[in-house]
Amino acid sequence: MGLWSSRGKTSETEVDAFEQVASQVVDVIATAGVVLDENNNVLRASPGAVQFGLVQNRRLIHSSLVKLCDRARNQTGAVVEEMLLETGLQREPVWVQARAARFGEKYMMLLVDDRTEAKKLEDTRRDFVANVSHELKTPIGAIGLLAEAIQGAGDDPKMIEKFSNSLIRESQRLANLVQELMQLSRVQSAAGLENAREVDLAAVVTDAIERNQVLAEKRNIRVQGATSDSLKILGDYEMLATAVRNLIENAIVYSEPGTQVGVGLKEVDGVAEISVSDSGIGIPESEQERIFERFYRVDPSRSRETGGTGLGLAIVKHIAANHGGQIKLFSKQGVGSTFTLRLPITIQEG
Repeated sequence: MGLWSSRGKTSETEVDAFEQVASQVVDVIATAGVVLDENNNVLRASPGAVQFGLVQNRRLIHSSLVKLCDRARNQTGAVVEEMLLETGLQREPVWVQARAARFGEKYMMLLVDDRTEAKKLEDTRRDFVANVSHELKTPIGAIGLLAEAIQGAGDDPKMIEKFSNSLIRESQRLANLVQELMQLSRVQSAAGLENAREVDLAAVVTDAIERNQVLAEKRNIRVQGATSDSLKILGDYEMLATAVRNLIENAIVYSEPGTQVGVGLKEVDGVAEISVSDSGIGIPESEQERIFERFYRVDPSRSRETGGTGLGLAIVKHIAANHGGQIKLFSKQGVGSTFTLRLPITIQEG
């Protein structure tokens, strides 16, 4: 890319010398870099700056960047500011960190880093910490109150038994939350599945059903499995068993006593599909897009009753993504729901 310039009173020698320095500096910049003259004409723009939509007709498009450069001209050292810009034909909002500093006596160097993903990650992390704090506060507070109630019950065995049972229930709820937070942390950090092994999905389904047997019997729910196909993939057995277990557990919890939960395994066009169906309350269409968010509950009262954490489906979503798959939902209120875990088959039989 040649140097853009308005030579005016600037000598040929000065411009040539500057061209060499500016070219070397801007061309090695990994992000968006722009060199401007004293009139804010763009002398040099890195490919990233052009692609990012900062420059048009040798001028900076965004007035906020121009103002930043004007401020930097009157200061010693760099001026740094985070700002929201709109780029492209769709005027997509992007968060950037812009840094402007004088370059020689007349020129200005502007560096712009796209911080959009970092900002999203920061917001997600902040929301996650706030949600975790809220979720932990409830059982911890309840445990403290129940402990005081037991202490004050004195010689009343019935009240002590009542408070003790509630204490056990809240401590289990806390233990479930901590366990699922650990599971979520594990699956989020397991991108790539470095230790992937051959996994028999029929064995995964059978294992997941067995892990829910006690809960099913307690709620008088029959879990019926159909795993006629023998399908194998490369993956993490424990993760996959956890994902299917979470789907079956949700189906049991949201089904009415005396009904049935169906679990199936089949191959569809080179993709293994593990489906879990119930005849429960169903999920409103307006809530279906949010069902896989962390801590989101369609029915908070039922989650409190069953000790649900609101993390189970978020864990399933991450496990599916880690295996190059997806989780799909079909649900109708009053009829029931079917969750389908779809995984690409990476091992061919025979």
